[in-house]
Amino acid sequence: MAKILLVEDHEELWDFLSRRLRRRGFDVVLAHDGQQGVDTAVAERPDVILLDMNLPVMDGWTAARTMRDHAVTRAIPIIALTAHAMAGDREKTLAAGCDAYHAKPVDFNALLGQIEAAMLAAEEREDGV
Repeated sequence: MAKILLVEDHEELWDFLSRRLRRRGFDVVLAHDGQQGVDTAVAERPDVILLDMNLPVMDGWTAARTMRDHAVTRAIPIIALTAHAMAGDREKTLAAGCDAYHAKPVDFNALLGQIEAAMLAAEEREDGV
């Protein structure tokens, strides 16, 4: 079973996403601020990280850069979840180390496709394809 770390501080969204992801067979681990997200990623080694960019304690951009700089988490795919949908926001999240960008409100089916693509790309990197 693939493990997803959901780093989100809004209860309605983490409740919605975690329930739907679990129904799809994913093991979901939650973190509610950026620092907790980094710590949980190191401890849990998830297959994919869904990372809100507007978080308390440590914002998502800093959390993504921190995860990319850590040996344990550097290769884990990160999908940015953000309400920032202005010009340049996608590029900013990718520059911070995120592999993909998903604007809120969440389109669950599109997000599932991004999760599957991220896991496949990570698998191919591991296999040297």
